[in-house]
Amino acid sequence: MASADLRQELDCSICLSIYTDPVTLRCGHNFCRVCIDRVLDTQEGSGAYTCPDCRAECQERPALQRNITLCNIVGRFLSTRPDQEETGIFCTYCVASPVPAAKSCLLCEASLCDKHLRVHSKSAEHVLCDPTTALGNRKCSVHKKILEYYCTEDAACICVFCSAGEHRGHHVEMLDEAIKKKKKKKLGNVLQKLTIKREETEKRAQSLLQERKREEQGKADGVTETVTALFRDIRRQLEDLEKRVLSEISRQEQRVSLSVSDLIQQLEIKDELSRKMRHIEELCNMSDPVTVLQEPDTGDLCDTEATERHYNQVHGAGDLDVGLISGTLHTLSGIITGINTGIYVQEATELLLDVTTAGNNIQISGDRKSSSRSPYLNHPVTPERFQCEQVISIRKFSSGRHYWEVDVSKSVFWRVGMCYPSIDRRGDQSHIGYNNKSWCLCWSGWNNQYSVRHDSTVIQLPDSIPCDRVRVYLDYKAGQLSFYSLCDTIRHLHTYTAALTEPLHAALCVGDSFFDPKGSITISGGVRSWEKLP
Repeated sequence: MASADLRQELDCSICLSIYTDPVTLRCGHNFCRVCIDRVLDTQEGSGAYTCPDCRAECQERPALQRNITLCNIVGRFLSTRPDQEETGIFCTYCVASPVPAAKSCLLCEASLCDKHLRVHSKSAEHVLCDPTTALGNRKCSVHKKILEYYCTEDAACICVFCSAGEHRGHHVEMLDEAIKKKKKKKLGNVLQKLTIKREETEKRAQSLLQERKREEQGKADGVTETVTALFRDIRRQLEDLEKRVLSEISRQEQRVSLSVSDLIQQLEIKDELSRKMRHIEELCNMSDPVTVLQEPDTGDLCDTEATERHYNQVHGAGDLDVGLISGTLHTLSGIITGINTGIYVQEATELLLDVTTAGNNIQISGDRKSSSRSPYLNHPVTPERFQCEQVISIRKFSSGRHYWEVDVSKSVFWRVGMCYPSIDRRGDQSHIGYNNKSWCLCWSGWNNQYSVRHDSTVIQLPDSIPCDRVRVYLDYKAGQLSFYSLCDTIRHLHTYTAALTEPLHAALCVGDSFFDPKGSITISGGVRSWEKLP
């Protein structure tokens, strides 16, 4: 019964239901905020505002103070009643064993189960309602009669004696009629306004989404046009280079071929060896011994000087100028450099860790690219130094597009991200991802799970394939910070979008005192930055 008594104290006397956002008037009575607001709205212009319970008056509209204690009581009460039986609404006449009530009679101030309801009086004065323990709230607090009427001037539910007494001459209506009018007029108007507002909101949202779609499509078209033009120019330059190289090869081939043809022709006309061979053949065919014997010595006929001269002429005919062709092909490297310049403002630049910000259990390598866990190092305490196991970069980014990569293969627990320089350096809120000034990608080896974290909000990522390297991409102007895993293929993990208000530093957090006491992570390469693509 204690539960039932408590339940009666938690009903609003206006809506006769359990309090919703209870507020207190100066007189001490409590109501739902929405209920009392509606009552006060109806009293505007009447010259005074009155409490629906005690009729206490005040000239100005009373300020509504939220009753925090009552709100907590209502919350606890609702959380401890999973079903109807625990609310204490049982049949009043089932004494032997509690039976849930089907209806409550306002006149009898009793609740009835289905069995007792069948034999209950059906007369009009016995008003039945849904099961409730707040039967007293459905009766006039003065005359103890059922509230049957509604005074439109005072916005109060009254009984028959009230209508003939203090509310005499006021416009009163039957409760059922007043409820129907309220639902039809006021609630109908509110519903209509909400419907119109929803339609306007949907139209505005659709308009914004369409505008965003057009903007993104415009960006995509711009990037597509830029990339298409870039590759078109590459193809044109390569085709021109191919034509020049092939033309040079053809020109040199013709030159060498003409030179060799001339030599062949000269060889056919002036070949001394052929002449000598014919002369010897004639001597061999002569039958006159005197003539043969008187022929000068034929040893000079085998002289190879002429042969060597012919060989020298052949070798001097010329070769393809490979050096010239190679020089022409070297133009290809210029094309590649031009492509690189068309996209990147600069080559990869150093991204170094700021030793003065490293926590006392973090060791920074000599090249200031690696961060590893270490026993307590007793660094000097400074405002810049983190109390936790993390470090940030010296360099900060306040414009442009950049990306950098981290080798995480030697750690089973790490966080990689970016943060504002104004991030706290001490306390639980100093960890990256645990505040609204940092964003990070996390890997936890003990459950093999990627996650991202910002302002203590954690999002578990479905892609949980461990990877040796990760990439952080920043588009400062667009306010986008993206994370990628670099396995066999580049996998996009998550993108944050925010209105960036400060420069950003790269941030690393490594290891776990229990799971990964000797972990380390390393910045791989440097930062690549570009501006040319739209």
